[in-house]
Amino acid sequence: MSKLQTRFTEQVGIEVPLICGAMYPCSNPELIAAASEAGGIGIIQPISMMFVHDHKLREGIRYIKTLTDKPIGFNALVEASSEIYMNRMKNWVDIALEEGVRFFISALGAPDWVVEKVHAYGGIVYHDVTERKYAERALEAGVDGLISVNNRAGGHAGKKSPQELYDELGDLGVPLICAGGIGSEDKFIEALDMGFDGVQMGTRFIATTECQAHDDYKQAILEADARDIVLTEKISGVPVAVIKTPYVEKVGTKAGFIAKKLLKHPKGKHLMRTYYSLKSLFQLKNASLQGMNYKDYFQAGRSVAGIDRIEPAGDIIRRFAAAAREEAA
Repeated sequence: MSKLQTRFTEQVGIEVPLICGAMYPCSNPELIAAASEAGGIGIIQPISMMFVHDHKLREGIRYIKTLTDKPIGFNALVEASSEIYMNRMKNWVDIALEEGVRFFISALGAPDWVVEKVHAYGGIVYHDVTERKYAERALEAGVDGLISVNNRAGGHAGKKSPQELYDELGDLGVPLICAGGIGSEDKFIEALDMGFDGVQMGTRFIATTECQAHDDYKQAILEADARDIVLTEKISGVPVAVIKTPYVEKVGTKAGFIAKKLLKHPKGKHLMRTYYSLKSLFQLKNASLQGMNYKDYFQAGRSVAGIDRIEPAGDIIRRFAAAAREEAA
């Protein structure tokens, strides 16, 4: 096999083992389509599609399919603490399946019902994990592969390095995707050489011409280095990787005393997470679309160190693929 032919590309039917990860609020249809059209695979983030980019889910999927006939994926966040949200997500998964989506990435909760629905259509499910115990639970539920989220990822990052995660998960017998810290060709090749079946990138795809994030957000990524990425509890109550902006420095990164108390309380935890979720939906959306004039939280991973220009998503994927082919020659 060449570096680009892996268990992941065979399962999903794509040319380049590279995922344009689902991002709230940055996953707009044009970006998803561009990643898939170039040979990787773009992932739909349903709340981003509907709440930020104003597409009804079914219409949005159909719009993407006018831009590419290549495979696309769907992000199913399993949040069992909210019955209303769970019912909506189940409906969204049904719509995606009806519209021909066959690759799904689940996260947070037990993916049992996602696997059951997707496998009934002959589809594939990968699950986000940060350590072995979560990987084993996901495999018990029947997932087909694992997204290994490391300590260099944006958003809710893991605690272990890419190598530590690969050493911990490599014997589980399913494809592994390296998620976090990939912003350049050499890091892409390094992950494949390590043994991963592919990579997932988010931050790199924000700094693209197709992404509809505000130019301030993109420029913040270009100007940031790995040391500018900090973890804040202010967005969701648990650490989230963001760029250290003047606003982040001003408000701090730790949840307040009352919030911490509620997050540890059996009933208060649900209330506080609901509050954080609603607050972050608006705050991240506004920062992404309005830029530095708003209270800005720009989510990003340590891969910012390898990002130095804004360019088309397809050019990134083609350049990464060419570098991997040259390395293997």
